[in-house]
Amino acid sequence: MGIKAVLFDFNGVIINDESIHEQLISHLMVEENMRPQPGEYRKICLGRSDRACIKDLFANRGRFPTEEYIAKLIARKSQAYREQLEQMTKLPTFPGLEDFIYKVRVAQLKMAVVSGAIRAEVELVLQRLKLAPYFTVIVAGDDITTSKPQPDGYLLAVDRLNQKYPDLHLTPRECVAIEDTPAGLAAAKAAGIPVVGVANTYPFHMMQRQANWAVDYLWDLDLDRIQQTYAAGSK
Repeated sequence: MGIKAVLFDFNGVIINDESIHEQLISHLMVEENMRPQPGEYRKICLGRSDRACIKDLFANRGRFPTEEYIAKLIARKSQAYREQLEQMTKLPTFPGLEDFIYKVRVAQLKMAVVSGAIRAEVELVLQRLKLAPYFTVIVAGDDITTSKPQPDGYLLAVDRLNQKYPDLHLTPRECVAIEDTPAGLAAAKAAGIPVVGVANTYPFHMMQRQANWAVDYLWDLDLDRIQQTYAAGSK
């Protein structure tokens, strides 16, 4: 048994945009007559979908909006996010991303995005970074009603890769996930997918405790070594 696919988280792995999301969520809360609290975004929202984030922020203040109203808030935030990105001449990414994706391509592994972000946001970023052709499957926040740390997004990505490549016969154990938050690490593990924690958002020691492998930067990730680990485990 070896690796057949690499499943990437999006925010905090492919694009360095958490500060943008925090700003937009804070602005949304102010518009809704709520006062953002220090550290609240990091505690409640990092690694989770906009839907889960907004619902919990409202619930903490005794407010329980309808799904229809939450959808309108998400759409409003998503529009503001895309407008901000369109004003940038170069999108913020993390060191080692392009090198790692090149290694994955050379190894002829399938790639997918598994994220709570809105599909339009994911597609915009991948197109701007000229990475869209390499990610044949995207599971976005629009596709599922749950959020990480639930495993649904990862399991759906495996299913969709098998639908797109019927001869692949992919299982979760034949994937490796790339994550940067505890919620994302937990989601991958709950899906039965070994996971790499990259210290883009949380310290290395936190990633090391919770992931199968941990790296400071994606260029530190040795695919050959991971393949050898898989091969040894299958004997």
